[in-house]
Amino acid sequence: MRVGVVVFPGSNCDRDSAWAVQGVLGQEAVYLWHKETDLQGVDMIFLPGGFSYGDYLRTGAFARLSPIMSSVIDFAESGGLVLGVCNGFQVLLECGLLPGAMIPNRHLRFICREITVRCERDDTPFSNSLRVGDVLRIPIAHFEGNYFADEATIAEIEDNNQVLFRYCDSTGDVTPESNPNGSSNNIAGLLNCGGNVLGMMPHPERACEDILGSEDGLGVFESVLKYLEGKAALV
Repeated sequence: MRVGVVVFPGSNCDRDSAWAVQGVLGQEAVYLWHKETDLQGVDMIFLPGGFSYGDYLRTGAFARLSPIMSSVIDFAESGGLVLGVCNGFQVLLECGLLPGAMIPNRHLRFICREITVRCERDDTPFSNSLRVGDVLRIPIAHFEGNYFADEATIAEIEDNNQVLFRYCDSTGDVTPESNPNGSSNNIAGLLNCGGNVLGMMPHPERACEDILGSEDGLGVFESVLKYLEGKAALV
């Protein structure tokens, strides 16, 4: 597996993301600078967390105009796997690869702590190593992580089964109290209709080793590897 980690000015999770792929999973990670357009033959694109372009105007707004994103959009629209985490999720929303928007957290405070999310599907490239109902302990770190969409869009998302992760309590119950930022329907991770693009606010790359306090995020990367290996076996 060859994963391209996009680096914007202000990215601060690019090294963490590459380490999860290369240092933990033993796969290849390459950095893709925002001014480039060549994706270097990667199997998956990783849009990492951070503060791309200083979050000027609004989160992800400038990043979506960078040269690399035209290639990322083409890659996604042709069925390529794209994972956006935190700021990467915000970029995916801004460029239209996912529906909805991010607004400031409900309490207007930056949140940096471990939360729990429930896996809603086990039939996607990002979750085939997980089980429906699995509760994952993964950290969040954001100010604008409150996922919002109008009622019609939320209804369409739910009808299409596009929610992959929801904020929940430690037992897996989805409650208002377990929602750290006010996101609509406790949405923590969202797929596109094709299932090949995932945006999530929690940081799975920060929960890939026991020394970090949790290995629950590793399942996302293991799922991608399993999916790509299965795909290669069919060629």
